[in-house]
Amino acid sequence: MRHFGHIAPEVRKRLFHREPCAFTPDSPARLLSVALGATLYSPATRPRLADDILKQAGRGVVSMVLCLEDSIDDAEVGPGEENLVRQLTGLAGLPDADVPLLFIRVRVPEQIPDLVRRLGPAVRLLSGFVLPKFTAERGIPFLEALATAEAESGRRLFAMPVLESPELLYRESRVETLEGIARAVDKYRDRVLALRLGVTDFCSSYGLRRGPDMTAYDVQIVASVIADVVNMLGRADGTGFTVTGPVWEYFRVQERMFKPLLRQSPFLEVQAAELREKLIEHAMDGLLREISLDQANGLLGKTCIHPSHVLPVHALSVVSHEEFSDAEDILRPDRGGGGVLRSAYTNKMNEVKPHRAWAERTLLRAEVFGVAGEDIGFVELLAAGLPG
Repeated sequence: MRHFGHIAPEVRKRLFHREPCAFTPDSPARLLSVALGATLYSPATRPRLADDILKQAGRGVVSMVLCLEDSIDDAEVGPGEENLVRQLTGLAGLPDADVPLLFIRVRVPEQIPDLVRRLGPAVRLLSGFVLPKFTAERGIPFLEALATAEAESGRRLFAMPVLESPELLYRESRVETLEGIARAVDKYRDRVLALRLGVTDFCSSYGLRRGPDMTAYDVQIVASVIADVVNMLGRADGTGFTVTGPVWEYFRVQERMFKPLLRQSPFLEVQAAELREKLIEHAMDGLLREISLDQANGLLGKTCIHPSHVLPVHALSVVSHEEFSDAEDILRPDRGGGGVLRSAYTNKMNEVKPHRAWAERTLLRAEVFGVAGEDIGFVELLAAGLPG
């Protein structure tokens, strides 16, 4: 699989100075953690789950989470597990099925080895598990269960802990909680692919919900947690992990808000259509701003609950030609002694030593998402990736 692999090769050639690389579930963890991109969540209870997985893969989704936790009712857990096993078993029987990186979000540690046993040979489709409400105390049993399942199945399985517990949010317990999480994930470093942020749960603790015109960074109590998580767990010195961006909740402007206008006059019908278009753009603007702020604050990829969010995340993850030029200049072998140089675009100064970690991170992202052509921007990438 590869990012933008769903668009025609000749179109990719026109868009990219350097095309995204191909990767598989067996690629190195360092590459896969960046390649996650927009991770699409889906309830495990969906009756046509296998078809949904194939459909989304065909639209450019490269990572999915099949959820047995908050997205389904407590009474649906058993039927959800049965459906998940049945659907993945059927999918594994299809020759050359093109599937994304697949993860299961569980509720309790015991589900991990149980589901792996029930999947049998179909476990080859699975890349790992998402671990909810992760702290050191609650998380270690999940990680131990994952190690057991991996040993029994012979299949490499990754963990993606979700940082969303109240202990992490509250000021008086945050540092201690983060230190415990750091010790837990460091012990199982080879198995932890990425850390995910559960911002909806953070907001829930204070009865908050951000609107479509606000990002997670506008909610100060949430922004402070993100900053501390990146500070302690996202460092670029080799001790850090990939931390993914929070979910964006909005995906449709409600039609009913326009219906009273449409009943009043034909003239207002035009006004209503224009208003709807502006509001849709406004809601998309919020998503785009949040993706940009995710990247500026050290986050990679994003949790997504609607397919329409996937392409914007991926398009904004492509490395611009200017970024690529700067990163290559900084990492040239003859720059090992440091110094300052003018960028090839002659609009900034690149400091070799301070910008080295940024450059290394940028080139890894360039490998996975590609480098845009010199005159190619977000709009062209977005338009090319839309379904025909």
